[in-house]
Amino acid sequence: MYSSIFDCFRKTIASEGFFGMYRGSAVNNLLIAPEKGIKLATNDYFRYRLASDDGKITLPKQALAGGLAGALQIIVTTPMELLKIQMQDAGRIADSSQASDKKVKKLTASQIAKQLLREKGIIGLYKGVGATAVRDITFSIIYFPLFATINNEGPRKADGSGEAVFYWSLISGLVAGMSSALLATPLDVIKTRVQAIKKADGEKEFEGIIDCINKTMKHEGITAFFKGGLCRMMVIAPLFGIAQMVYFLGVGERLLGIEQKKSV
Repeated sequence: MYSSIFDCFRKTIASEGFFGMYRGSAVNNLLIAPEKGIKLATNDYFRYRLASDDGKITLPKQALAGGLAGALQIIVTTPMELLKIQMQDAGRIADSSQASDKKVKKLTASQIAKQLLREKGIIGLYKGVGATAVRDITFSIIYFPLFATINNEGPRKADGSGEAVFYWSLISGLVAGMSSALLATPLDVIKTRVQAIKKADGEKEFEGIIDCINKTMKHEGITAFFKGGLCRMMVIAPLFGIAQMVYFLGVGERLLGIEQKKSV
């Protein structure tokens, strides 16, 4: 239905208005904070536990710490992504149905969540958890070691703490986030397609990760796995850049009056 980011933007504005661009934002606002909190804090914790006595940590152990952080965050990420996708995709489904003279009732995130809980129980909110885990673990294995490497090479604070200046943490998060997002795009495409519960007429249904890979390769080719890659980079880069900068500035600790203790 959409040939590019700009085509999607134009058609969404035309059919749903400006606020159609903010579908799913309530779910995102509610769950993105605990998701990123789990991701950043657990990575720091595992880096600390896996470091040697002199405080150094090898690249494989950095990747392991990142992977473990990615695995733990799916507790929050899976339902967040599932509900967000349903909300964001509602307009496209409605337009496709209207074209064939069918009416589709647009549901809120709470209505979707209640329906899933009623029909499938709590497990209904974890549709696509396997695909989400594969994506988030892979992303974190790439992102955290890359961020740490870039962040360690930049200018340090003048207070002798050895920490990077705030703008370098921002740059490090931007570069690491953008690179990791691109490399993990095929896994994100698979996850999104598996989690899309409602389908427009004629769209393919996927029974799981392997089925999604096979059908996508057969009908669309390998380039389909990189659809939305640029858009994903545009979202992930500032998201992680800002989150990482705020995390390293210790804003939360200062607001709560907690003494900062940085890990390796």
